[in-house]
Amino acid sequence: MYRFILSALLTVLLTASIEAQQIAVLQYEGGGDWYGNPTSLPNLVKFCNTTIHTALDNDVATVTSTDPSIMQYPFVHMTGHGNVFFSDEALQNLRNYLNSGGFLHIDDNYGIDNYLRPQLKKLYPQEELIELPADHPIFSTAFEFKEGLPKIHEHDGLRPQAFGLFKEDRMVILYTLESDLGDGWESQEIHSDPPAVREKALKMGANIIKYAFEN
Repeated sequence: MYRFILSALLTVLLTASIEAQQIAVLQYEGGGDWYGNPTSLPNLVKFCNTTIHTALDNDVATVTSTDPSIMQYPFVHMTGHGNVFFSDEALQNLRNYLNSGGFLHIDDNYGIDNYLRPQLKKLYPQEELIELPADHPIFSTAFEFKEGLPKIHEHDGLRPQAFGLFKEDRMVILYTLESDLGDGWESQEIHSDPPAVREKALKMGANIIKYAFEN
């Protein structure tokens, strides 16, 4: 009954208009800096509301990985540099959320990859992260990125990669690596990125938001 109620609630939220929806940052366990990039999502919301005519709530929520109220948020963002851990309670809660129609975007802020991948394998033991080709719809939902995921910040000099984790042909997790979109979404004075770089990051973020709400 509990899972049915949660599933029904999320179905209503996801089939409703994108207007007035609130998105959230995931507070995960393990001691990693889930709170990194505090200005990124608020800036992305403002950009989306202006350019692709969403009406997302300007207030971005924070939700813990074990909190059933995650069902309120059609889009949840996760970032950080360090350790990630999902307890059994968190794994079940996240599975319920994603299987019921939720969408999780994980953006490596540099250093999360080695911690994250084992946790995703615990979350979905039978599924694999699949690299998205440049012609995947997520790269052209609102703005076109012919070469796929853009490079925003250099760290190891590696190419940017976008991975999808799919359940029954629906992408439930998008994992962006070696791009650092979240840094590009931050306010200009934080990283002093040129306007063209910030715009590129925000446009890719708008694509992700639009894809998450429409698929």
